[in-house]
Amino acid sequence: MTIQSFIHTVDRFSMIVGKTFSWLIVALMLLVCGEVFKRYALNAPTAWIFDANNMLYGTLFMMGGAYTLSQAGHVRGDFLYGSMKPRTQAALDLVLFIVFFLPGVLALTWSGWTYFGESLAMREQTFNADPIPVYPFKFVIPIAGAVLLLQGIAEMVRCVLCLKTGAWMPRLKDAEEMDVVGDQLAGSSYVDEADKREVIERAKAIEKAAQQRKSDSTGGSV
Repeated sequence: MTIQSFIHTVDRFSMIVGKTFSWLIVALMLLVCGEVFKRYALNAPTAWIFDANNMLYGTLFMMGGAYTLSQAGHVRGDFLYGSMKPRTQAALDLVLFIVFFLPGVLALTWSGWTYFGESLAMREQTFNADPIPVYPFKFVIPIAGAVLLLQGIAEMVRCVLCLKTGAWMPRLKDAEEMDVVGDQLAGSSYVDEADKREVIERAKAIEKAAQQRKSDSTGGSV
């Protein structure tokens, strides 16, 4: 396996994990809508709904971390970073990954596993009238840490590759917002074809400029 194929394999894995757990948004919506109906229409509120919402949202948030990292989507203060050359960016990223990322994520994974083990041993439950188990949710912590650690290693390898070649390796392309906009306009019966083309072209020009700025400041993402 080449370095490029290793990086893209990890990127694809993180993408699959992130998109799989993104369906929790649908589960959250259905759960909240069902609870609103029960609470206000049937006057029969559910005691465990608040805890379940927190667990689902926490799972979604944590399991999406590696996917966001693979797409260079985390917030970056690029006041100086964006003006640096790729090799300088890669050197800075590599140092920050080693000094801050690795210790933090390793601690998260290790302590999360201990945290889960203690919760499982006591069969921990929530404190309400209808308790639900907590330990399955706490198991998400070390799993999310491990997936994020794997993606972080791939990012470090990407930095080393950039230091050698002087250019960032392109990232895997994911669905962009413009893809969704184009599909929505294409299926609209309220906008004529000329207006559709004009809106899409203008939006693409804006997106291209934004993507160029992002590429300059986030390590060659496309």
